[in-house]
Amino acid sequence: MADAPSAADLAYRHIRDAILTGAYEAGTMLGEIPLAEEIGVSRTPVRTALALLQDEGWVTRYPKRGALVRGLTDQAIDDLVDARFILESTGVQRSSRAMRVQLGERLASHIRDQRAALERSDLRAFIESTIAFHRSFVEVGNNQVMLELYGRLADRQRYLLFKLGPKLLERCEEIIAEHQELVERLSRDDPAAFAETLRAHLSETSGRPVRPLCLPGA
Repeated sequence: MADAPSAADLAYRHIRDAILTGAYEAGTMLGEIPLAEEIGVSRTPVRTALALLQDEGWVTRYPKRGALVRGLTDQAIDDLVDARFILESTGVQRSSRAMRVQLGERLASHIRDQRAALERSDLRAFIESTIAFHRSFVEVGNNQVMLELYGRLADRQRYLLFKLGPKLLERCEEIIAEHQELVERLSRDDPAAFAETLRAHLSETSGRPVRPLCLPGA
């Protein structure tokens, strides 16, 4: 049986989730006492959680006042989308033909899950499925350092996708079609076309321009 989470873990997860989902919007001042009452813990674990979240860049703490939610700046979003494009397209480009084709076959189930989530307007389920979907493009490259770097972007992806929530639901059919096209590029073993399709998809979804990536043989 797994150990029960500590009070600090509970506080950290609660505050982090509220920031990522937009319940605590950027610019919100969070007080230790109200947070402790909301979560059902003392102020000490809340203080510990806020210190960790400050280290991760999600809040800025102010003595005797609380912590200010930071969110992501426009530049941070641009950097996130650009980094994702580089890691995902490079992972696919560096994998073998057999692995690309196999991945294309496996990802069909992710698309079914995404469609089902969007049809019932389950934004959280869709976001988790699409993060796993895109992570697969890095995993197939079999580079542990790239995968670790990509893992560090996951919470920023969640934050941005929750922020784009209404747009995601409005574009549900387009998003599913774009994901299907990415899978088709993999199945056809066309990494150059995959990269261009990925670039267009990330640009359209985030609303931020993504620079083309020059791949060998492209």
